[in-house]
Amino acid sequence: APNAIGWAEGQKPIPAEGWEVSAFGGELDQPRWLYVLPNGDVLVAETNAPKRPDDAKGIKGVIFKFFQRNAGAGTPSANRITLLRDVDGDGVAELRSVFLDGLNSPFGMALVGNTFYVANTDAVVSFPYEEGQTVITAEATKITDLPAGTINHHWTKGLIASEDGSKLYVSVGSNSDVAENGIEQEKDRAAILEVDVQTGTYRVFASGLRNPVGMAWEPESSTLWTVVNERDELGNDLVPDYMTSVQDGGLYGWPYSYWGQHLEPRIKEQNPDLVAKAIVPDYGLGSHTAPLGLASSVGTALPAQFENGMFVGQHGSWNRVPHNGYQVIFVPFTDGMPSGDPLPVLTGFIKENGDAMGRPVGVALDSSGALLVADDVGNTIWRVTAAP
Repeated sequence: APNAIGWAEGQKPIPAEGWEVSAFGGELDQPRWLYVLPNGDVLVAETNAPKRPDDAKGIKGVIFKFFQRNAGAGTPSANRITLLRDVDGDGVAELRSVFLDGLNSPFGMALVGNTFYVANTDAVVSFPYEEGQTVITAEATKITDLPAGTINHHWTKGLIASEDGSKLYVSVGSNSDVAENGIEQEKDRAAILEVDVQTGTYRVFASGLRNPVGMAWEPESSTLWTVVNERDELGNDLVPDYMTSVQDGGLYGWPYSYWGQHLEPRIKEQNPDLVAKAIVPDYGLGSHTAPLGLASSVGTALPAQFENGMFVGQHGSWNRVPHNGYQVIFVPFTDGMPSGDPLPVLTGFIKENGDAMGRPVGVALDSSGALLVADDVGNTIWRVTAAP
């Protein structure tokens, strides 16, 4: 596992040639997810795992928790969303406000009209919002409960709204690595859920996705895409994490198979019917790279080669030698599909000796088209722009 040490004074990640990077906002507490409001305000979910008394138990669990703490994931959750505002347009946030507090391991965010939605670890809730406000004091309205409980192994809940705002899509990770806690603990997990905002009811939109996190709409096809963290303990080079379009009703194999019909060797009671239907993902991102952030590049102010594609924040491996990920990449698209090798956008988060100064998570475009990157170890929001 890497040693999460943070950035020393004057240090920062390394941008691709012809780009520059600066701190948009710093001194945050585990900033993981980003959402840019229509007026340009940037919302940051400062969050970490909730209490999970029945997760990672026994000797194996003790080792897992040690590695997670060493990698920077062992601090209590701040449970808030912070608003950052660049008042004078210089690329640095001068105004900071606690936008929402008292949440429960919040992650995904979405604004539809004058309603602001938050995906807590255990529920989607909503609040009234007026453009320009810096603090929400209204009580939360629960839209729907989400799978959680005392195991809650993959606790983050991503959130994105449909174009007309009538549906919310929630990414929910599995409650285990490969269903070792029992398949009954995986109800409505390892899936993307479609929530009706009027009734609060939801259905499983796609399943067999071990740990889907970031989601984005591909603008040419209006198709939902996601990045998925695959299973562990099959070696340094298995199983590939991936980015894929999400088919309504699609089955993606977990836990019984991976990358289509490759059988999971640890599963004793297989499900041949599900395996036969398992969809091969669209684009591999490398094993144990931990892709979390996902954002369409449409509207970027970065060079022309980055106009059509997806930015991916790769949090990085905690269980692989050598380390993998720890970067932000760009995947070019043509006609709504990936069309080339990934290009590094922001690197330098980890040293050769395994010290991690930072770990990228959420990615988003700000109102000027610059790329924002949440760094939950460096406790900073980085802003990437084209060099003058």
